[in-house]
Parts: sequence; C-alpha cells; structure tokens
Amino acid sequence: MAEGFARTLGAGKISVSSSGLESSHVDPKSVDIMSEIGIDISNQASKPLSDFNPEDYDAVISLCGCGVNLPEAWVLRDVFEDWQLDDPEGQSIETFRRVRDEVKERVVKLIESLR
Repeated sequence: MAEGFARTLGAGKISVSSSGLESSHVDPKSVDIMSEIGIDISNQASKPLSDFNPEDYDAVISLCGCGVNLPEAWVLRDVFEDWQLDDPEGQSIETFRRVRDEVKERVVKLIESLR
C-alpha cells in the first residue's frame, strides 16, 4: 500500500522501491482495498533487501516495526522512519481500510517533508 501511494502521490517528485527481508507479493485484500480508491497495486512485489544498495537511497521507511531487523547501513540514511502500523494480514477488510488510510496520511507527510 505504501508503495502504491508513494508512486501515485509522489509521481514526478520521488522514486520508489519496495523491499522486504525476503521477496513477497501483495496480499489480495490490499489489492482490493487500494482498487477501491483507484490505485492498482496488483503488479507490485517487493524484492529482497540484498538486491539493493543502501547508498542509493536518501530515505528509508520501515513498516510494522521491521526496522529493528534492518542492517545499520539502512537505518543511517538521511531519513529513516519505522512506521508502527498494524499488520492487516489475516484481519478484517475494515482493518485493511483503516491501515490503508493511515499509510496514506504518512506517505503524504513524507512526500511533503522530502521537498
């Protein structure tokens, strides 16, 4: 969801990559609730962190408290934020919508702060 918002709301302003400690695909419920607001994330997938070089990034955002698992080089970027959000996986559609809205608010603030 964060990548989808960042690509849509930050188009022409920021570049976005999505990573995880392992590669993964998007939860189908996330695809559904993002499509409700006109954002298609069906083709998104995160690549493993090992595919990226921390020196190539100014800002790093970690979700759901995963920042504690990141190597130090990632945490030391110019901007590092560990967004403490509920992980909606396995939860109700209402939880997905709530988390979606929280993610959007944070992405909007992040894009504004990076200008």
